[in-house]
Amino acid sequence: MSGYNNILVAIDFSETTGQVIERAMEISSRYDTNLTLMHVVEYSPPMEFAGDLGMTSDWTIDENDLIKGSKKSLQKFAEKYKLSSSPQIVHLGTPKYEITQYAEEGSYDLIIVGSHGRHGLGRLLGSTADGILHHAHCDVLAVRIKE
Repeated sequence: MSGYNNILVAIDFSETTGQVIERAMEISSRYDTNLTLMHVVEYSPPMEFAGDLGMTSDWTIDENDLIKGSKKSLQKFAEKYKLSSSPQIVHLGTPKYEITQYAEEGSYDLIIVGSHGRHGLGRLLGSTADGILHHAHCDVLAVRIKE
């Protein structure tokens, strides 16, 4: 194997994300390449209010605020792991689609994502990790999370 040149790391801000980034940093060091950190804001308005004619702007959340907050969180996360110079990407959408599409458009050759190790194939990887594995054009490393 010739190694990896462009590595994309999916960050979800869970308590266990540190395990994923540590593994990603190890691989990045081995192949002497940089990491790109990506977080996808998954937002959908509450369906119970969708048909309510009395729905006001008080019930809506500004997507720009969600993205801004996620960018700040990703920046703090990068600082914590001394990765401030790494590209930090925040998108709004469905994680498995946004991550795989961004990876393909950016010519990434490895996506690193956390996996919770539950039962059954879909649960083994988790829905996001499973979706990335089945839609990615490149290698995917699912880091098993030890909870």
